[in-house]
Amino acid sequence: MPIDHTTSSVSGGRLVAVVCAAQIFVQLGAGFWPALLPQMMQLWQLSNSEAGWITAIFFGAYMVSVPVLVTLTDKIDAKRVYLFGVGCTVAGHLLFGLYADGFWSAFATRALAGIGWAGTYMTGLKLLADQVDTKMMSRAVTGHAASIGISGAISYLLGDVLSEHFGWRTAFTISAATAATAWLMVAFVVPWRPAPPPRAKSQGGLFDFRPVVRNTSAFAYSVVYCVHTLEMSALRGWGVAFLAFVASYTGLKDETLSPALVVTLLALLGTLTSIMGNEASIRFGRRRLVAAAMILSILFAAVVGFIGPINYWFAVVLLIAYGMVVWLDSSSVTAGAAGNAEPSRRGATLAVHSTLGYAGGFVGPLVVGWTLDLAGGMSPIAWGIAFLVVAVLMLLALGAFLLMRPADLAGDRLPKVIGS
Repeated sequence: MPIDHTTSSVSGGRLVAVVCAAQIFVQLGAGFWPALLPQMMQLWQLSNSEAGWITAIFFGAYMVSVPVLVTLTDKIDAKRVYLFGVGCTVAGHLLFGLYADGFWSAFATRALAGIGWAGTYMTGLKLLADQVDTKMMSRAVTGHAASIGISGAISYLLGDVLSEHFGWRTAFTISAATAATAWLMVAFVVPWRPAPPPRAKSQGGLFDFRPVVRNTSAFAYSVVYCVHTLEMSALRGWGVAFLAFVASYTGLKDETLSPALVVTLLALLGTLTSIMGNEASIRFGRRRLVAAAMILSILFAAVVGFIGPINYWFAVVLLIAYGMVVWLDSSSVTAGAAGNAEPSRRGATLAVHSTLGYAGGFVGPLVVGWTLDLAGGMSPIAWGIAFLVVAVLMLLALGAFLLMRPADLAGDRLPKVIGS
């Protein structure tokens, strides 16, 4: 019997719940590689730069794929693209678990997982964005980001625990199974939708991104997202390794909080901070919140690598606080881009947003790995310089954001100015 490619009666609440739950299952394996990075570097005798490349290629493959996959949702049903993306994620995790045995095999399978995430992350957001109005967009984006953030956070601890009890190959195989569960959920619950109406010739071609760039109110948030994701990927990709170095450097043998558990806690608190940050954007103004978060990030990044190695517990507190600051504007910038997009170009806008974001995500782990090697290997000075480079890049992004002066969203309740 042929599939009915028409919209069925699924409530908005159920649609949001299913998509968010699916994103949780897809993202459960996201933190396995960085959580296991120290032991995999030792097992395969990887340099810091090689480890950085394996981490970065996930973002690089995403960056190359997302302009095509997400933009296609302006022409075809986003569900088709989403299922393709989840399928690639399943294959990437499964092949890593079964066959990865060194740099090149890990590089290739992580790239496949990156293509999968390109067809899953913003495509899932597009599934929701097409169903809600502008005023509800901000909270819909926050719920979507929260589901991914929580799952991504848990993945660090889950990967560490599964690897310890069953081995790292089984851990990645299990993550493939959870992603397959997400595929089934969306395939059988989310309704098929008719393709969007043909684009008028006056609107330009499907892959003409010039109007997206000219829309500075949306594009400014995407520029911030680029460096925001650079910083976030550097922190998530190297956080476990940094804390493992501090534990070794300070002679701590039996820490209560393992590095993987700390990064899990960091990401969970970061997700909560992201939700609170978006609510603060609605209450006090999106531009103000984003600028404040960037300034705090610059301050933390400038010092965390230099003073963190003083004491393991001090490094834990400092890294968690830094992570909460990094996550503070996560939902706010994505909601700012999606909410300020032209409705007919929302897919293209999210594609540009994701491309810039994951271009930063690709560079982040490499910057840290290269800096560590150029500085002679892991040391307090090398870690300090690595994070300081991130601070400088964030400072440049802050300057660009302030110059572009993007708009807030329609649902943001800005405080009244005295005398206005």
